[in-house]
Amino acid sequence: MIFTTKAEYGVRLLVELGRHHEDGSPVSLKAIAEAEGLPLAYLERIVALLKKAALVESTRGAHGGYRLARDPATIQMDEAVLALEGAVAPMSCFVDDSEEGRVLCSHVIDQGHGCATKLLWTRVQGGVIKALAQTTLAELVAFEARQVAAPAREPVSA
Repeated sequence: MIFTTKAEYGVRLLVELGRHHEDGSPVSLKAIAEAEGLPLAYLERIVALLKKAALVESTRGAHGGYRLARDPATIQMDEAVLALEGAVAPMSCFVDDSEEGRVLCSHVIDQGHGCATKLLWTRVQGGVIKALAQTTLAELVAFEARQVAAPAREPVSA
């Protein structure tokens, strides 16, 4: 399963906002784009999705920008990725059923029953959703802080 750059950049944007959550001051998208090496115009579209999902809030004005709408410990990554990507589908034959919050096998529509692999792909989807639901933004922020603080290791030569 491959997530698009919307999910990647959106999660990176959330982590950057999570790093600034304690001080409560808004962060400009330009600062995030520069810090993360991401295209500003694309971040503007991504932050609109996160704002619509009530994950971030904006402040206008000279000292405006974006901040998290909630504590990072209460933001689960399934919520963020679903806001950015829509339904998580492991195969292109899975159809988004937003009403029910799940995906359906398109073969049911074609032939009246699901294909033999539906069970496998349904389990894969469930596993991905579970992993995302069990990961909070606070964990990602803490993980990044540990990565930055860790000394660079010398490559091992063979």
